[in-house]
Amino acid sequence: MSAKKTRNIVIFTIIGLIVISFIYGYSTYNGLTKSDEAVNEAWAQVENVYQRRADLIPQLVSTVKGAADYERSTLENVIKARSEATSIKIDPSNMTQADLAKFQASQDQLSSSLNKLMVVVERYPELKANANFQTLQAQLEGTENRITVERKKFNEATKTFNASIRLFPKNIIAGMFDFEKRPYFEAKAGAENAPSIEFDYSNSNQ
Repeated sequence: MSAKKTRNIVIFTIIGLIVISFIYGYSTYNGLTKSDEAVNEAWAQVENVYQRRADLIPQLVSTVKGAADYERSTLENVIKARSEATSIKIDPSNMTQADLAKFQASQDQLSSSLNKLMVVVERYPELKANANFQTLQAQLEGTENRITVERKKFNEATKTFNASIRLFPKNIIAGMFDFEKRPYFEAKAGAENAPSIEFDYSNSNQ
């Protein structure tokens, strides 16, 4: 084989490798970007369902206050917990595990305050029989279920993305373009299952 042919083969091989590398890099980058955006979209849904719960609370407080306005401290705790929970805003693209832990703690505190309010409600069968209260109960329970679903979807999207940026050779592309590990809800003390808010109507006719 002549030197010229050998040189041409080497050149074409190098060009081919460059083209293949470019195509692979382009495809991998786009895939990681889509996976990253999937995490952002999942987080947006998490925020939406938590905001829905926050929007229901003023109506709940108003309804309970009308029947039991001297349970002031319990209602104030719910209002305070709601205020703290809604004050925490997170940019998902820059979210750290500490940010998410703070968000999760505030939402868990709100759930705890709501559950304490429901204990108070047990003293007022006439309130439990209130049509408006029953409607709020159904909406809150539905929201709690959606919170569980959306948190699970967020964790799944995050774990998929985190696994992708660790796999070779995708981790090379991830490192080149600063794709970093994303945080997720940790499985602790009910983190995977949103706290339930239970309304007992067994004494509603008393």
